[in-house]
Amino acid sequence: METRLSKVLVIGAGGVGSVAVHKMAMNSDIFSHITLASRRIVSCEKVAESVLARTGVTIDVAQVDADDVAATIALIEKVQPKLVVNLALPYQDLNIMDACLATKVDYLDTANYEPRDTPKFEYGWQWAYQERFKEAGIMALLGSGFDPGVTSVFASYIKKHLLDTIDTLDILDCNGGDHGQHFATNFNPEINIREVTAPSRHWENGQWVEGPALSHKQTFDFDQVGPKNMYLMYHEELESLAKFYPEIKRIRFWMTFGDAYLKHLEVLQNVGMTRIDPVIYEGKEIIPLQFLKAVLPEPSSLGSTTKGKTNIGDIATGTKDGVQKTVYVLNVCDHEDAYAETGNQAVSYTTGVPAMIGAAMMLTGAWRGEGVFNIEQFDPDPFMDMLNKHGLPWQVKELDAPLAF
Repeated sequence: METRLSKVLVIGAGGVGSVAVHKMAMNSDIFSHITLASRRIVSCEKVAESVLARTGVTIDVAQVDADDVAATIALIEKVQPKLVVNLALPYQDLNIMDACLATKVDYLDTANYEPRDTPKFEYGWQWAYQERFKEAGIMALLGSGFDPGVTSVFASYIKKHLLDTIDTLDILDCNGGDHGQHFATNFNPEINIREVTAPSRHWENGQWVEGPALSHKQTFDFDQVGPKNMYLMYHEELESLAKFYPEIKRIRFWMTFGDAYLKHLEVLQNVGMTRIDPVIYEGKEIIPLQFLKAVLPEPSSLGSTTKGKTNIGDIATGTKDGVQKTVYVLNVCDHEDAYAETGNQAVSYTTGVPAMIGAAMMLTGAWRGEGVFNIEQFDPDPFMDMLNKHGLPWQVKELDAPLAF
């Protein structure tokens, strides 16, 4: 009889789910049994075929609507996993956490909960589960993707090894890939557009500073990508980093966008296509952003045409042995390499690999606790080691001076 210790249930069969499951199958010493579930079982079957062809490992597939807590509970009881890896939509986080509580099974996700009707990224809803998870004797690991995820582990690594104190932290996310489309998003269009059109926010001197979306632009020369325009944005790891590293005076998040993407986005906003409130069309209620999602290219279909690299990292200024220093910890990932290995482009790869690594940390007992945890609360070293071994090698640079902006 196989123990449940090595069994994992992955919910969500998009690009990130596909990468995570491919990488789990490549590490069968940790993940001896994988079940992949999604609302559309055909999506799971496609991933299972690819996993078998690429790794020789057979995974189980199942159909589940993650909005239905009872159905998710029934699936968990049937599969008997040690860990549920939630790679579905952020709207479904709380439902899946409820199912894990009911079955006393550990939980992991890559993006924080947000309600469908308000584009609001905050951890409060999930942090509220702390006592219940603790009482149930189970662990939830939040935000084990790249950003959030690796960017927070980079911050922990900087604090442990490179700086005694961190004064400022900037997270820079550059996708230098080109998919050849006039307009497309590299991950779920609904989540992507909600994120980009939200007001910018950053943490400074103990409080949040808000501004209009995409109003603050800087140019930065990214290693192996080149100079790109990047924009100040809000991203959920700012909230957890501000909580767990209260010494940091300023934390900002920057993301690059091409001019063509922003031009299309502005037009779509101006004509009302990015709205998330329902409108009546031919007697039926539709949500414009969901309709837009239906006509845009499916992000998972972009892998075969995407060329170029992503470059994501943390720049931190602080002191080491009394001397001021600025350090830069980063990863560069190649879209074509990611596609060759897993059939998915680098945006999915950079989230799916850390989801696998976070799951490995939990299954091997390298990271343990009872309650709800963010990724920066644990020792960064074993996670950083696995990044190097499993396709996301990182490098450390010392910069001559702090960022000039």
